[in-house]
Order: sequence, then structure tokens, then C-alpha cells
Amino acid sequence: MSQNSPFRIFSGTNSRYLAEKICSSLGCELGNMNITHFADGEFAVSYEESIRGKHVFLVQSTFPNSDNLMELLLMIDAAKRASAKSVIAVIPYFGWARQDRKDKPRVSIGAKLVADLLSVAGIDRLITMDLHADQIQGFFNIPVDHLYASGIFLPYIQSLNLENLVIATPDVGGSKRASTYSKYLGVPLVLCNKTRERANVVASIQIIGDVKDKNVILIDDMVDTAGTITKAADIMKETGARSVRAIASHCVMSGPASERVDNSVLEEIVFTDSIPYLHKCDKLKQLSIAAMFAETINRVMNNESISSQYII
Repeated sequence: MSQNSPFRIFSGTNSRYLAEKICSSLGCELGNMNITHFADGEFAVSYEESIRGKHVFLVQSTFPNSDNLMELLLMIDAAKRASAKSVIAVIPYFGWARQDRKDKPRVSIGAKLVADLLSVAGIDRLITMDLHADQIQGFFNIPVDHLYASGIFLPYIQSLNLENLVIATPDVGGSKRASTYSKYLGVPLVLCNKTRERANVVASIQIIGDVKDKNVILIDDMVDTAGTITKAADIMKETGARSVRAIASHCVMSGPASERVDNSVLEEIVFTDSIPYLHKCDKLKQLSIAAMFAETINRVMNNESISSQYII
């Protein structure tokens, strides 16, 4: 695609690796943008080419730290002030999504706040993937294209050719997601009932279902400290599971997560590349979502339906 294309794709600092893959799939160049950092930690964004009258796609996952979100907000503001025709935020991993409701008195709803920030900054559309809670789409008054990593993961699961396969979820909150996988594959579903002492600390897990002599695949939307997923895998193995694997959309993997996974009974843990993974974990594998996002961008530009992209 030439410089005269009706759209341009730009990227924040920490999602450039993914934006470059998306541009490669689309056959276009990544837009030229400069982010200047000051000594006190402040930064400024400037586009180094004209975007007047163009549809601007901004690729940036908003994972911690908050600089990624702030970068995106400045990119949106700069694009609006540079007379872009429309600004589309491409956020493969939507951060703060776990704060989607008031689960106790006097707490913030972070997901709604981030939605408001993006809306006030001036986006015209959001393209994201596997939100922690589907209802977050309702926090926006603009079109939201919510993609699912199942289009990447299901072919991978089928390629494993596992006998006596069982789909499991490490907590009840993910039962709907796991249920769609089990129905599509025509295999049983196993649930785990989890209780927490506090955030990121699991007290106990009870298995609901039969895993004896089964090959288990745990399905989740993200793995943060890996405490839940590794504990669930250990309990399933103790209960008689033949093997345990894990699949999750977003590779947060903070703190001791990599060490926990390597020391667990998990055969492997598979993520998408919605978040860069910079540590070392021998059991970790990442599958790229670039082609899926590239096809979505192409369909948005051509006013085509994206529903056919969904396997489930």
C-alpha cells in the first residue's frame, strides 16, 4: 500500500512489534511518529507525516505501567489536532478491565474510567480482544469491535490431536468462555471453584468434574502471577489427569509467574502476543494475532462484516 492509502497505522513504544506484524500482513508501512521523553518522565507525541483526512489506526495495548495508556491518549489527541478523518484505537489488551464493577464499597471502576478517557480524547472506534468482562463494551458510546482469540487457539488445540480431551476453567468466572470451547470441540467441561485470601493470593481450589486419565486444557483470558492456573494444574494432576496444558489470551505474567509455570506440572502455557513477553519461560509459547487484527482493519476500511472472523 502506498503513502496515498486512505489509512495509516501508528504504534506506541511497547506495541511496535505487533504493529509491524500487522503492517506486514496488510502490505503497508508503519507510520512515522516520534515520542520525545523528558528528564522528568514526561513525554510528547508528534506525527512526522501528514495524516490530514486519513483514517488513523493506533496500535497500543494498555498494560502496566500507565505510560502505555498515557502514550495512547497523547497519540489520539495529536491525531485529532492533525485533522485525521477518524481515529481508531487498536487495543489488543485492554488494561484495568478487571475493575469492571463495584465489588465492595468505596472502590473505583477503572475500566469505565479508561473508557471515558479514551472517549474524551477522541476515538471514533475501538478494536480490542478478549475483554476481561464483555459488558465493558457498554462503557463506550462508539462502535466496539470485540475480537476473540479462539480463532487462533482452536486450530492450535485441534493440531495437538489429544485423546480424552477435557476443557477446564481455573475459576467459575471463566466458565462461559470455557463452555464455548468445549461445545465447539465436542468435549466435556470441568470447572474449578476458587476462593481467594486477597488479590493474587489463592486460598483453595475445588474441581467440579472428572479429569482422571484425561488430557486437560485450562482456558483463561489472562495470566497475571500464575498462582491460580498453576495451582489448578497441580490439583488436576493429583486427581489423576494424564496431562495439563493452559491457554490464555493475554500474557501479563508478572512477578514470580514465569518461575511458577516452569516449576508447575503444566506441559505448556500458550498465549497470544497481545502483550510483549520479555522474560524467560521454557514452557511458554506465543501465537500471533497480527493477521487477525490486520484482516479486521481491512474489513473496517471496506465496510465489511467482521462476524465471519469468529469461530465461536
